[in-house]
Amino acid sequence: MTTLLVIAKEPVPGRVKTRLTPPFTPADAAALAEAALADTLHAVAAAPATRRVLVLDGTPGPWLPPGFDVVPQCAGGLDARLADAFARCTGPALLIGMDTPQVTAELLTVDFADYDACFGPAEDGGFWALGLAEPDPALLRGVPMSTPRTGAVQRRRLTAAGLRVRDLPRLRDVDTAADAAAVAALAPLGRFAARLARCAAHAGPGTGR
Repeated sequence: MTTLLVIAKEPVPGRVKTRLTPPFTPADAAALAEAALADTLHAVAAAPATRRVLVLDGTPGPWLPPGFDVVPQCAGGLDARLADAFARCTGPALLIGMDTPQVTAELLTVDFADYDACFGPAEDGGFWALGLAEPDPALLRGVPMSTPRTGAVQRRRLTAAGLRVRDLPRLRDVDTAADAAAVAALAPLGRFAARLARCAAHAGPGTGR
């Protein structure tokens, strides 16, 4: 079995999903971030795992379902924070973020039987998931984050280390209003889609489609 890690920020207005403003207000952007995080956590809760961990920048809220250990993010850049999350694991681990509320328990079901790592590319050039049969923080430290080549660099790190890599489906992160509409259409029954519909109703035409 695998440890499932979710790295996330507390959904506080002005601190999360700032690229959604405009067209949305900071409060609406935070509400969308909270819905995305809740959908993500419930998918993780439904997936098989030995342990479920929320690696959090901030304080847990009512959006956190039972069954999760909560640990703080360390200081430093995103590469350092991801590396630290893996450093806390003693066996196979799969890490995801909070930006893909369309994720399912099936996508998160990994066993590392025939591979050493799994890698989920994101449409923006990053990655939405990274799994390691034997967590090695050095595989993440120094990878340039939040760039169009982040995913390619990270995947090369894995293959350069001699790991057998299983590629997961490419998913779209929620960064912009267009991303939000596209992702909501992929999971129309989720919390994120419902929240987007409410936010779009008062944000103006075109924001929810």
